[in-house]
Amino acid sequence: MEHPPLLLASSSPYRKALLSRLALPFETASPDIDETPYESEPPEELATRLAEQKAEALAQSYPAHWIIGSDQVASLSSGETLSKPGDHEHAVAQLMRSSGRTVTFYTGLCLLNAANGDRQIHCETFHAHFRHLSTAEIEHYVTIEQPFDCAGSFKMEGLGIVLFESLEGRDPNSLIGLPLIALTNMLTRWGLNPLLAASPSAQITL
Repeated sequence: MEHPPLLLASSSPYRKALLSRLALPFETASPDIDETPYESEPPEELATRLAEQKAEALAQSYPAHWIIGSDQVASLSSGETLSKPGDHEHAVAQLMRSSGRTVTFYTGLCLLNAANGDRQIHCETFHAHFRHLSTAEIEHYVTIEQPFDCAGSFKMEGLGIVLFESLEGRDPNSLIGLPLIALTNMLTRWGLNPLLAASPSAQITL
């Protein structure tokens, strides 16, 4: 059975690598949206709204596609949102605030059928319990991995795993930016089951 082509609404190499694990052919394009939070907007609502807006931003250019939008917001238990740090100094400061605390990651996901506007929306929640980290540990970690484009200032797929005391959630892929379990459920609900449609040639070799 034929299905519309898939489009990942992201230029993130991390999300691209994750989606390739489903072994389905897909294209990528970068959406241009304003990611400024609304005043007093809860992190879960922000992540979901931005995921949906990313998908919608590409619908006109890709009218025959199923478009995958995703966005992640990290938040301390105090309610403080942790954005992408951008540089060494801000990454160190974020990790100092996260040390010994729990950071909750909200990963919004939208699957949009550009042809008719149908959509499925989900927010995956994941809790990262940080170890008590010394300044020297944090400085060394940031120097090695330079996680400047990562919400929360760590790379889960790299050395970032050593920062945690424990992890709590359904899908660890959501920490990297794309909840594959939820996405698989969405695709299957619309008749595209990766277990039946997967092709090794569609995977990225890492």
